[in-house]
Amino acid sequence: MSSSVLFYDRPAERWFEALPIGNGRLGGMVHGGVDTEIIRLSESTAWSGAPSDSDVSPTALRELPAIRKLLFDGEYGQAQRLASEHLPGYPASFGTNMPLPRLRLDFPQDETGDPAGNYRRTLDLDTGLVRVEFDQGQIRWVRESFASHPHGVIAMRLTADHPASLSFTATLDDTVLDGGTTSTTDGLVFHGRAVESLHSDGKQGTTVEIRVRFDIDGGTLAHDDAGTVTVSGADVVVVLIAVGTDWAGADPSARASIGVLDYDMLRAAHIADHQSLMRRVSIDLGDAVALPTDVRRERFARGERDDDLIALYFQYGRYLTIAGSREDSPLPLALQGVWNDGFASSMGWSNDFHLDINTQQNYWATEPGNLAECHAPLVRFVQNLAQAGRSTARDMYGADGWVAHTVTNAWGYSAPGAGIGWGMNVTGGAWIALQLWEHYEYHLDEAYLREQAYPVLRDAALFMLSYLTPHPAHGWLVAGPSESPENWYLAPDGTPCSVAMGTTADRVFAEAILRICAQAATILDVDPDLRTRAEAARLRLSPFRIGRHGQLQEWLDDFDESDPAHRHTAHLCAVFPERQITPRGTPELARAAAVIIERRQQAPGWEQTEWGEANFAAFYARLLNGDKALTHVTRLIGDASEANLLSFSAGGIAGAAQNIYSFDGNAAGTGAIAEMLLQSDGEELELLPALPSTWRDGSVRGLRARGGFTVDLTWHGGRLHEARIHAARAARARVRYAGTVTDVTWEAGQERSVV
Repeated sequence: MSSSVLFYDRPAERWFEALPIGNGRLGGMVHGGVDTEIIRLSESTAWSGAPSDSDVSPTALRELPAIRKLLFDGEYGQAQRLASEHLPGYPASFGTNMPLPRLRLDFPQDETGDPAGNYRRTLDLDTGLVRVEFDQGQIRWVRESFASHPHGVIAMRLTADHPASLSFTATLDDTVLDGGTTSTTDGLVFHGRAVESLHSDGKQGTTVEIRVRFDIDGGTLAHDDAGTVTVSGADVVVVLIAVGTDWAGADPSARASIGVLDYDMLRAAHIADHQSLMRRVSIDLGDAVALPTDVRRERFARGERDDDLIALYFQYGRYLTIAGSREDSPLPLALQGVWNDGFASSMGWSNDFHLDINTQQNYWATEPGNLAECHAPLVRFVQNLAQAGRSTARDMYGADGWVAHTVTNAWGYSAPGAGIGWGMNVTGGAWIALQLWEHYEYHLDEAYLREQAYPVLRDAALFMLSYLTPHPAHGWLVAGPSESPENWYLAPDGTPCSVAMGTTADRVFAEAILRICAQAATILDVDPDLRTRAEAARLRLSPFRIGRHGQLQEWLDDFDESDPAHRHTAHLCAVFPERQITPRGTPELARAAAVIIERRQQAPGWEQTEWGEANFAAFYARLLNGDKALTHVTRLIGDASEANLLSFSAGGIAGAAQNIYSFDGNAAGTGAIAEMLLQSDGEELELLPALPSTWRDGSVRGLRARGGFTVDLTWHGGRLHEARIHAARAARARVRYAGTVTDVTWEAGQERSVV
């Protein structure tokens, strides 16, 4: 039977051992110490920086024709120099999400001197509860924590099985924010501002208020002028934490207020709310192993098999998506979700929204994982980004529609990044806009398509139609100047360059946006002229090309990579999330895509990242190679995830001095595993398309497929035993398994057993 609990037999000593809780806006990392309990706090709108209307280079539009001509003429080095001077953005007040103070509870040392025994620390994915319990001094101590979405607070209850045993001092400490803490008759209050000078000017940022209230049964509560609260001799203590900011005009004090809340009611509402999402999907890949999770992960990294750990990781990605992105979340999942370790925000990356794969990966678990509501904050965010990106399209490119590049922030930054070599991802906006179409594909809600998705997709297509340029030699429509994130090539004279015309990634997303815009307009019966223009432009896009190594070319010309071990393979988005290259439809191109994956891994110094391993797992799932997909899922868990199973970007890569938490590996890993078990394109459902040979027996229930389907699968001996497919509406689709294709028809609400 599959497990759904992360458990540990010792307290967390560092961030990557703590356990995450979240309510879609407010996040906490619970450490579970014996003498000291720590909850590290984060909140999605605690951003430095501010909106700006001066991010675009004032000389970019003037110099674009010259840069294009140099690239078409083969003067790559000169084009690179001119682009470096005129194309990067000017993000003076870009900002970053910032970590909040931590709540620290210090307990008096046990008078008997006895060490803690029978220690157990758990995160139950089914209930969303973190529980810490241990024996010390002949007393059983228990703490329970969760982040309530219905009530907007983090709650912790402390109990002991002897009366009047609970005593501690409480502080809010270890903050990088500009502000301070005061104590009140019932708790702590922090007032401050999220300001810093690395990603903004050190003056602009949101106002932040944190309130911590202590409700005690028995005992006393005292406070002092130093911002400390002391609880003495209590029977039970309930700690409630609320956070507010003034992002988007909100009232931080109102958001941080804590009403009268009964703990049992609060707990019951939290569990019911959480389980309404979490219980939609179950997965069983084998029996649970009765060892602490960190020990299991270490054994797994050494090569010991633990299929249930993979199932646990799959459900963990769903848990984190629920905890980090809810229907009413003010912002979508950032680079670190809603759990800020303080590292990304204090280095060159910024804890922001990366549009050259990371933010997209943050939502790979959402639709197949039956968490459609969790997509809502990203949909709203992209709608706002599309509005902000209109001025960039006009001022930088003289183009219609909207554009966004490599990074964006809480206010919709849409200009290129500040550096050449990574900042000129011209199709970053088109790429993230595909998430809106994906949400439609799974649900076929025409009202949503008309009112929310289509305006964004239409204007992304208008930009493409304005921006694409005829290639002087071939007549193909190509994008540029832009970069293939975040890679460099060697020009014929050996000069490393990043800026090019007609990168394959741009071709993939141009084709996708033009195709989808035309398809959506047809469904809605609008914009016939735009449909005609989009279809005509699609026919003129450059073809995919295979290079001299048998590889899918990343650039229009057969350049070698400046760094053959580079972590990014943006051109393979033609395989996933797109289906422009498929094993059955374009087998030669599919083989060329596989060559890219193998060449990157074999190159000395291969930059293994958490999102890269998840990406490769998804690629191999689409290439119908389950064993290789499993290899990369295994590496993701064993090599790029930590003791608490949170994924990380390894120190030494992309300028990181140490391992830095990154949400994308967890969600993308879940999405890749789902893709191994079920694939759909709106016309066909393929069952167990990339089932690894070692997964002999198992089941998954509740996966979603495009077209409004919910799918339950059971397999024995490596063969499909039963598939039960439920259709939300009247539907007809092809169902494929192991080379057999069956046409199946459903009435609305009907479930069919296919095998």
